[in-house]
Amino acid sequence: MSSTIYFPPSLQRFEPKRMVFSTWVDHLPFAYDLVGVIRPKLTVELGVYNGLSFFTFCQAMVEFNVDGVAYAVDCWEGDAHTESYDDSIYQDVATHARDHYRGIAYLLKMYFNDALQHFSDESIELLHIDGLHTYDAVKEDFSNWYPKVKPGGIILFHDVMARIKDFGVWKFFDELMASEPEIFRFDHGFGLGVLRKPGGQSMESPLLDAMFTGTPEEQHNLKQLYVHASHFLEARRQASKFKAMNAGSGSKGGQGKSQ
Repeated sequence: MSSTIYFPPSLQRFEPKRMVFSTWVDHLPFAYDLVGVIRPKLTVELGVYNGLSFFTFCQAMVEFNVDGVAYAVDCWEGDAHTESYDDSIYQDVATHARDHYRGIAYLLKMYFNDALQHFSDESIELLHIDGLHTYDAVKEDFSNWYPKVKPGGIILFHDVMARIKDFGVWKFFDELMASEPEIFRFDHGFGLGVLRKPGGQSMESPLLDAMFTGTPEEQHNLKQLYVHASHFLEARRQASKFKAMNAGSGSKGGQGKSQ
């Protein structure tokens, strides 16, 4: 890795245009920066729910001028971990996609295996696996969708540090870490795994270099950087919220004095 200082764009300008409750909030800055680096022409997310991660990918595509499309695959019925929910979640996601990312974001309301037929082998440059979190389920998703990923493409795994209920993503990702040559794990929040499929053209960037070829110290520093980035994003969001509340209170106070 070069000695160039890595100053991620997310710390310079990223303002999430959609904020909903999700444990994915800890990794939004990284997702934003990753899209800016790899500039994926085809992104696929498996397991969307309320769309926090998906729309971060979409926002990054717009702000980095990436010429590509993103597909969100979900049945929007819930599963054993999210429990069932009504159609309002899907309608909210569909409305946001239509209002903000027309021509970029496409929703496939179907099961993951049914969606396979819609994608050619070695076509996906960014795949995010975030469906049912049991060991067998994530292993099946990875096995089925791996051939669809372009050599050199990136695969993300959410919740690789979550050891709750019958979650087994952590176990499957540990197995991958023992066998895959280019793999990295963010430990903060519920964890995020990053795997680069072998092959394809090499892409040099401070971010990719630190993750996949960096020294232990460089990798540690990168992890700490994104811990800071997530805290910074939340602090800025809270500050904006507080400022808006104060502005509203001040306006009412001013009106009271003038009466």
